[in-house]
Amino acid sequence: MDKAEAKRRIEELSEELRQHNYRYYQEDAPTVSDYDFDMLLKELEALEKEYPEFADENSPTKRVGGEVTKSFETVKHKYPMLSLSNSYSREELEEFDERVQKLLERSVEYVCELKYDGVAIGITYKDGKIFRALTRGDGSQGDDITTNVKTIRSVPLKLQGDYPEEFEIRGEIFYPLSVFRKLNEDREAAGEDRLANPRNAASGTLKMQDSAVVAERKLDCFLYYVLGEELPYKKHFENMMHAGKWGFKVPNPNKDLIRKCSDLDEVFAFIDQWDQQRSELNFEIDGVVIKVNDYDYQEELGYTAKSPRWAIAYKFKAEQVETRLNKITYQVGRTGAITPVANLEPVLLAGTTVKRASLHNADQIEKLDIREGDLVQVEKGGEIIPKVVGVNLKARPSDSKPTEYIKHCPECETELVRYEGEAQHYCPNSWGCPPQITGKMAHFISRKAMDIDGLGEETITQLFEAGLIKNIADIYELNKEDLLPLERMAEKSVNNLLDGVEASKQIPFPRVLFAIGIRYVGETVAKKLAKHFKSMRALRAASFEELVEVDEIGDKIAEGIISFFNEERNRELVDRLAVLGLQMELDEDANAQQSDILEGKSIVISGVFQNHSRNELKELIEANGGKNVGSLSSKTDYLLAGENMGPAKKKKAEDLGIQMISEADFEKMISA
Repeated sequence: MDKAEAKRRIEELSEELRQHNYRYYQEDAPTVSDYDFDMLLKELEALEKEYPEFADENSPTKRVGGEVTKSFETVKHKYPMLSLSNSYSREELEEFDERVQKLLERSVEYVCELKYDGVAIGITYKDGKIFRALTRGDGSQGDDITTNVKTIRSVPLKLQGDYPEEFEIRGEIFYPLSVFRKLNEDREAAGEDRLANPRNAASGTLKMQDSAVVAERKLDCFLYYVLGEELPYKKHFENMMHAGKWGFKVPNPNKDLIRKCSDLDEVFAFIDQWDQQRSELNFEIDGVVIKVNDYDYQEELGYTAKSPRWAIAYKFKAEQVETRLNKITYQVGRTGAITPVANLEPVLLAGTTVKRASLHNADQIEKLDIREGDLVQVEKGGEIIPKVVGVNLKARPSDSKPTEYIKHCPECETELVRYEGEAQHYCPNSWGCPPQITGKMAHFISRKAMDIDGLGEETITQLFEAGLIKNIADIYELNKEDLLPLERMAEKSVNNLLDGVEASKQIPFPRVLFAIGIRYVGETVAKKLAKHFKSMRALRAASFEELVEVDEIGDKIAEGIISFFNEERNRELVDRLAVLGLQMELDEDANAQQSDILEGKSIVISGVFQNHSRNELKELIEANGGKNVGSLSSKTDYLLAGENMGPAKKKKAEDLGIQMISEADFEKMISA
């Protein structure tokens, strides 16, 4: 075989194997046996080995893996990868439907899909080829696991048909239950521990360094959402069906894995069907996802800080089991909050062995009359930590005694307090209680806060126990001589840690404000406060009245800020951080392009625009001091109106006397 023949045969085999993959995974109609497929793949492997110059980077042979990844690069998502809001009752779904119709001022078409219990993934394609696959991570950035995702046969490496030049498709990677059972059988036969559940096993597999091992695990993937600038349709369902023609494994409407619904009755019918039939599937689901079908409506509804307003997940009722509560212990969080924990006789629940469950607070223990030695009902109910939801009173021992909630901190013996309006008890010894100290430091170094490379929670605990750090400022005074003698502290890891500490001094002021751990000041609140007050000095000097004047800062947050700065040790800590070089002011240069021309103005966006996407317009409004609002009211200043705006919204604006401006009007306004 000469080179020309080899090149032609490699191309033929590659295309033939892609078509077999498509028929097997997308059409569920294989035309060759597994043996014949493997023989074709082996022929292609042999030819690519002999003629490597003709091997494509997205060849079907890449499915077998072989590349080793030492570490997974963290990459920013082009589109934030948000989580969905959860609902557990029909009433909550009815409330969701009411909110959607109220904001849009019209009834809408929904799409119902199964909520796969796997690992979320976002895959970008360029020019019809897989470019990058990212995990969800923290929603703003995730790990690049492209090499491992390429081994999943239901994920196309090259597309077919009329696909956009560039787009992202999102989905869920999971273990088919039959594959997972076989994997556990093989592990047991080899004397290895069984894997706890399919979801955790899929997550662990995707982070393996050797892609050949990932390939052997036979993961699968359903894709369920497309994002991009040039999609073929303006509706979600239609785009998903079209994506199936490009080669993706999308939910099959013929198997009722996805359904368009014109009202809530149809949504509930879909939910009821799969609540009863989920045990028949070869993969795990834990509910149904309901999405507004129309993309324009999705944009109009927008997002909260954590989730889209145009979609919601309905979670099936949690599986419940009964087991013995052996002992109640108590945990201390970084804020001093005390959480009672039930230590249980181990029991299998939703595929996981459960040994502990949350009891929430003293009120919950009293309400259910939970006691040590009881047989209790435990469920997961959408939470990571299972919870005790009931007691089998008939099985209670005759010598059982009511639970007496602890009065002193289990860690430092300080007398507990319970603040008015709070359900939990607190340890007030914030400067001397070890779990609070290490918890605050772990929060400080976390990814959304100071994001210090080389420093994790385990190392924080190690440094604290060694007496090297007693508060967050001590982190910046660590030195090589103190660190090297510690266990697991080789020169390279010490250098990485110290470099990460030094680099964190460039983290901008809003994240520093979030990191120092003022009660009720989360990531979003910290950004608003930083933007308003511009510096830590101005914030700490602000009165209660000045704080509550800031948009979305209520009494509770204002009281938390004042209480924090009233504590002398907190003021000294912040001063010390400033001396150590942390950013205590908003970088005016970074915000030089912003103006205050829209200061105090509330703007509603509606319709479709020629020069900007709706998200770009929202960013421009905020960059120029304005506020985006979702619905019209007497407090709205402008309606930024595009094409195809609903007539009801236009009439409401006219009735309220709200000024309507075009995209061109808006551009002139911010460039004046």
